[in-house]
Amino acid sequence: MRYAGPYLDVMRRALGVQSHCMMAIVHIDDVVAATIAVLTAEPGGNVERIDIMSQPANDDAIDFFEIDEDITLRRMVLRNSNPKGTVLFLHGFPETLYAWKDIAKALADEYEVHAFDWPGYGLSSRPTVDRFSYAPKDYARILDRYFGKARIDTSRLAIYATDIGALPTLLLAVERPDIARTIIVGDFAPFNRPQFMYASLQSLKEGAAMDQVRANLNSNRDEILQNTFTRGLPEEEHFEVAREFKDDMFRGWTQGAMTSADAFSHYYSHFTRDQDHFESQLARLKTPVKVVWGEKDLYINKEMGVEFAERVGSETDSSSGHRALPPSAESNAGHR
Repeated sequence: MRYAGPYLDVMRRALGVQSHCMMAIVHIDDVVAATIAVLTAEPGGNVERIDIMSQPANDDAIDFFEIDEDITLRRMVLRNSNPKGTVLFLHGFPETLYAWKDIAKALADEYEVHAFDWPGYGLSSRPTVDRFSYAPKDYARILDRYFGKARIDTSRLAIYATDIGALPTLLLAVERPDIARTIIVGDFAPFNRPQFMYASLQSLKEGAAMDQVRANLNSNRDEILQNTFTRGLPEEEHFEVAREFKDDMFRGWTQGAMTSADAFSHYYSHFTRDQDHFESQLARLKTPVKVVWGEKDLYINKEMGVEFAERVGSETDSSSGHRALPPSAESNAGHR
């Protein structure tokens, strides 16, 4: 079976993207094929769909990786003795690396696959803000150090970065055009355009309301983790998130004195500064970028994605769903 178009034609069927929510559930082999297409297809060429036998992802695939004296990341690495390339998945709020476990397993027979918890999420470090600001620029620095210490061949790397993972990736790409062969980004806010953002996200960027929004996030943890992937969807389109993934988000919400909501708020307190910097340096972005956006994105309007894609000369896939699937989910409506 062949796909008639390039990578984004595959993505249109495979991925539905939203900043903090998922809508569509698709066949896991479609998601696998989409990622493979980035690594193997020439622009405009057809992509052979490959049937892959999954490699089990067990506790041996997850370890802790020291970046520096302040940051140790929990990561998942599925290795291959002769990989066709490397894939790195970067999660959003309020997720953990378990968002990518299923697709990592599916890809591992052909590729080396990496994912990690951002600082402030899952079981990665949560230093105090005087040691680490949780700004997009700080996350970009962590990403850069991870590439070096993990000895990743970036010439054979495809990065899929959603939500809070996208701007750090692009900030690093501005400074390092060789960061990856291809970067795929979805449903995030590359530019300071508050009119395209959900009201509560706007408030996280504004001084007077920031503390109250942060307090609301923390006091509503259970509701957020229960409904973040289906908020705004009709009841018939709701689906179940895999129990292992859901449990990991609950377990990773609070570590020490900092919650994932705290880390998210710190990120947003520096967001405008780093968005403005990125926009001012946009002409320096040379790494190929693909843009995937959810047609019904509740949090970041698709017009943000349209503008970004036009300015970087990328195609845009406005799929019918919410967000790029963490594939650890099952549909109640039979969209499997």
